[in-house]
Amino acid sequence: MASTREILGTLDSWLQPGNFQDYCPNGLQVEGKAAVSTLVTGVTASQALIDAAIEAGADMILVHHGYFWKGEDARIQGMKRARLKRLLDNDINLVAYHLPLDDHPEYGNNRRLADVLGLVRPRPLNGLVWEGELPEPLSPEQFGLAIARALHREPLHVGGGPQQIRRVGWCTGAAQGYIQTALEAGLDAYISGEISESTTHTARECGIHYYAAGHHATERYGVQALGDALARQFGLRHTFIDCDNPV
Repeated sequence: MASTREILGTLDSWLQPGNFQDYCPNGLQVEGKAAVSTLVTGVTASQALIDAAIEAGADMILVHHGYFWKGEDARIQGMKRARLKRLLDNDINLVAYHLPLDDHPEYGNNRRLADVLGLVRPRPLNGLVWEGELPEPLSPEQFGLAIARALHREPLHVGGGPQQIRRVGWCTGAAQGYIQTALEAGLDAYISGEISESTTHTARECGIHYYAAGHHATERYGVQALGDALARQFGLRHTFIDCDNPV
């Protein structure tokens, strides 16, 4: 068992949220117990995750997508009230890290996705976008199959780049807008979670392969790695709960 304050201090030390201008508050979002023995991690603090975490006896839930996003209705009603009530009734801490978790060089979503996809020499390219290489060139169809096998979800492939893919860029989640960064770097393919109508035209007309591999599917791995690290550091019981999301 460890104190909530000590865990939060460690997370802030590792992730350095003060270095980011984010769309939501990073760190403790809903205060619960002063001590933690059971940690549950997940991608999004949905009702399904909260209910499953309560069943698992969680003292703290750590997620990538938490609450209180800029521009959203601040009133506590409906879905927001139901979620918060369950957290408060069960005295569970909700902790969320958004951009700091995407960016982290060890526990970050981008870094961990590289491992899952088997990309070599993963490194930051520009901002949140990373780049790396395939161990050996693959056709666009072969690369799509490799992504599907790794993420257990068939990606949407659009565009038209070279017949063999070697150099790849990526940014997890809703980062399709960074395709221009991949183009400027001369990459063969770019991966993100979602796709916009305009992404298709950019990929086709500018000659790059684009793979929309799923927002949820590309962001499952950073929070797991972070939870495992906390479990080792503080002797916590850690469970990652994957609430299915097709997007």
